[in-house]
Amino acid sequence: MNQPFVYLNETHDLSLVSWLTSANGHNDFPIQNLPFGVFTKPGTQQQPHCGVAIGDQVIDMHRLWSEGIFTGLAEEANKALMAENLNPFMSMGNEAASAIRLSLSKALRQGSIHQNSVNRALIPMTQVTMLMPCEIGDYSDFYSSIHHATAVGKLFRPQNPLLPNYKWLPIGYHGRASSICVSGEPVFRPQGQVKPDSDMSPVLKPTSRLDYEVELGMFIGKPVSPCNPTEIDSADQHFFGVCLLNDWSARDIQAWEYQPLGPFLSKNFMSSISPWIVSADALVPFRTCMQRTPEDEQTIDYLSSAQNTQKGAIDIHIQCYITTSQMRAEKRPPQKLSETSFKHAFWTVAQMITHHTTSGCGLNAGDLLGSGTQSGPEPQEAGSLLELSEGGKHKIQLDNGEQRTFLEDGDEIELRGFCKHSSGLRIGLGSVNSRVFTSQSPQTKSDTNGHFSQ
Repeated sequence: MNQPFVYLNETHDLSLVSWLTSANGHNDFPIQNLPFGVFTKPGTQQQPHCGVAIGDQVIDMHRLWSEGIFTGLAEEANKALMAENLNPFMSMGNEAASAIRLSLSKALRQGSIHQNSVNRALIPMTQVTMLMPCEIGDYSDFYSSIHHATAVGKLFRPQNPLLPNYKWLPIGYHGRASSICVSGEPVFRPQGQVKPDSDMSPVLKPTSRLDYEVELGMFIGKPVSPCNPTEIDSADQHFFGVCLLNDWSARDIQAWEYQPLGPFLSKNFMSSISPWIVSADALVPFRTCMQRTPEDEQTIDYLSSAQNTQKGAIDIHIQCYITTSQMRAEKRPPQKLSETSFKHAFWTVAQMITHHTTSGCGLNAGDLLGSGTQSGPEPQEAGSLLELSEGGKHKIQLDNGEQRTFLEDGDEIELRGFCKHSSGLRIGLGSVNSRVFTSQSPQTKSDTNGHFSQ
């Protein structure tokens, strides 16, 4: 039986109905969502514009500005959205994001006096090309899933899979922001040093153990000043929103290079993100308690608070699908490999932000934090082929008879994300997809709908 839904503010009200009919009941972008992104119109000279997703349409915030329908902080936010990326808007903080989201919600509701103004700013999603939503100055990737850390640890240390520091601090490393791409960009099989056998010298070769990683990307909005660590109950003030993140990995290159300093070439060749950022405000109804066991509740004070324990986790479902070349030839639909939820993470967004700034490290608007591979407690919730195949020991059987341990050329991976409340309220993160190619070719890029040309 569904539980009654008590909304946090009027934008979360399940009963809201939009005059834009495609928004009502939309799996990803109903009126209760309103995520932010950046787009262009193919075949025009238009510069990148900031937009908001609603149903099967995009609100051109540049065009909406000319309608002059907002006042106060919402008007200031719309002015910041006149930029070619979201960074100026993100830097205003969550109060501004909430203000423009509330004003848009009112303008999109059935009976709104602003219907004609917003309608003039709408563009069908099929007519736009989505771009990187913001300029990402820095990227840090965490290791927040204890289930993933345990499963991978068992491959190398069966008796002691978790290292002693895991339950005391959010493990992470600084990644490569220049290698982050928006959904639809192809992934080219990287090369690096691989040591095929303990008795052989390493060789330079393309990876034969290409893998995906099911992750969330968490964007910083309001900056954190250098040498000014944020406290745990203030950390969410700097959390702008989330996207889907596929942190591609070359496992054979990783196995040889990762000691003693961690990932390098095995991780820096590409990370893919979905184009829409779902705001922290839209995610409030899906906040939940941390999923720790009683024996894991001990935490150093700076990473602990009642607020974070009770509402620090977010129940975001993430699904992973594969489509092989043979499946496309047979016109088969994508096959789901796994599904998990971010609520299973051992560390919350607030804890990751807090720990990141503890040393005095500053954070800027548009900085991206990766959650690390997200896996749940059950085998079918594993967030990578490394786990599903137990390090390549077991082949994964696909419905059409094919088998996989790691990815082959022509394989396409798609991540889909959504939140669903017991009341029936659902919002989505959209999807991120990329296809594997042997080598770079100018033709290997998808169109606006994620369909590749070869």
